[in-house]
Amino acid sequence: MTNLTTAPAPDVVTYADGGDLLVAVLREVGVDTVFGVISVHNLPLVEAVSRELRFVPVRHEASAVNAADGYARATGGLGCALTSTGTGAGNAAGSLVESLSSATSVLHVTGQVESAYLGSGRGFIHETKDQLGMLEAVSLDAVCVPSLEESAGILRAAVDRALGGPGRAGGPVSVEWPIDLQYLPQREVVTLVEESSAEPGPGAPAGIDELIDLVVAAERPLIWAGGGVAEAGAALTELIDAWGAGLLTSNSGRGAVPEDHLLVVGNYGATPGGGVLLAEADLLLSIGTHFRSNETRDYDLVLPAVHVQVDLDPAALGRVFPIAAGVAADARDVLPSLTAAVRRRGAVAGEWRARVTRAREDVRTTQREGLGDHAVLADALRSALPRRSVLARDVTIASSSWGNRLFEVYDPRDNVFPRGGGIGQGLGMGLGAAMGRPDEPTVVIAGDGGLAVHLGELLTLAQERPWLVLLVFNDGGYGVLRNMQEARGVDRAGVDLTTPDFAALAGALGLDYQRIGTAAEAATELERAVARRGPVLVEVDLASFGPMPRPFTPPVKVPDPTTRRSS
Repeated sequence: MTNLTTAPAPDVVTYADGGDLLVAVLREVGVDTVFGVISVHNLPLVEAVSRELRFVPVRHEASAVNAADGYARATGGLGCALTSTGTGAGNAAGSLVESLSSATSVLHVTGQVESAYLGSGRGFIHETKDQLGMLEAVSLDAVCVPSLEESAGILRAAVDRALGGPGRAGGPVSVEWPIDLQYLPQREVVTLVEESSAEPGPGAPAGIDELIDLVVAAERPLIWAGGGVAEAGAALTELIDAWGAGLLTSNSGRGAVPEDHLLVVGNYGATPGGGVLLAEADLLLSIGTHFRSNETRDYDLVLPAVHVQVDLDPAALGRVFPIAAGVAADARDVLPSLTAAVRRRGAVAGEWRARVTRAREDVRTTQREGLGDHAVLADALRSALPRRSVLARDVTIASSSWGNRLFEVYDPRDNVFPRGGGIGQGLGMGLGAAMGRPDEPTVVIAGDGGLAVHLGELLTLAQERPWLVLLVFNDGGYGVLRNMQEARGVDRAGVDLTTPDFAALAGALGLDYQRIGTAAEAATELERAVARRGPVLVEVDLASFGPMPRPFTPPVKVPDPTTRRSS
């Protein structure tokens, strides 16, 4: 933060139209690729982006936001999606829910009807009732450009809000822009400023001394890290090295400390082995995690007697599990103080480090037993990929079992998945990640059922031809839900689906195709797919490959009908 003093008279910058203004704003924050669907209500924007940057014409507005989301996560910057008004904006809403759930920095720019007719209720083409209200419900913020004079300021404020900053989280921000204002020349008043002395940094956050006292008293400490440590990986690594604490993570916290670190137990907190380790610990420090239901056995997880918490959101402190002390602050502002304190105190006993390392091995061994040959897929994929590469996952059995845990992740930007749990978003997110990181391979894990939700994005994959391996697990439907129904002993309902001939489908689109039918084929086929350095569809034929020894079901409670009170 700096104090700014006004210098001489302002300059006025003129842009040919709204598209040129949008390009200028995006360039300032390093965006080189935009995703969207062209429409009569965003033509000037798409034309300028196509001319000056890269416009990727996805086939559905939901995928535009998913791709912008994946681009933002993989690059650590801002993603941008362009959609039409009305139905187009509505199509984008579900994917904005995902970006909101994950606090991903996405700028969603949607068209709007001509400003003279906005809100008139006349049924102007593409007009919808209270579009801004809809966008406000699924975005961190939403705003309409009300006049030509305000367009530049609104766009810049939207980008700033989406990116977040010290003391505030980012997320998706929607801007609706009347089409008549898009076409007109844009003027921006730019005031020259001079920087003066920097403001002093913030003091110690409230509650830090109490939290430190509890931390240094611990003999068997664990840390549970979530998405709030994504930018604090180096500081978190320094803390666990100095302290000797074991690290559990949520799915969102994976990779902040590379998962081959011996003190990283990983995303296993809700497993039996994770529960045993938690029972043996005398303190849990949770950082930047909101303890989602599916990662805490629907909040039934038992934490150590002493639980202390650090979170940017004050409302998160103690919201799910009681705390003995809490600090509302950015993890980056707290971790150095904790590290300094434990260094003064000295690391915990070597026996605890050994116990953590043993737990790390035990939870993976147990999982491998339940996966059987499917563990070979995780190992073969990790071996085929360079250390830095994106694994984008849809909601499917492979993802929810080994993709979210056993497959090692070494950087948060490589860990792309739908945190809100929505099916069908994986390919769009993977496309965005692949465009943002063109020199590294991206792998998308999808099921045949989830892929069908946005099957049209295979056309985008064929057209744009990024370095992307689409790994499709074909079990003829929704395998997770099928397993749940079978576990309950009920007849199948809604889970068996017609599956395309993926070899023929890939051929029709000009995509390379490969098939994995046995565990013995996994390593060779995955190495060959990655080596193509382009788009390839790899079908894992689960009818041939065979089931897991322990069929996967999600950690969702199903009421026992025998315990229900009769009416």
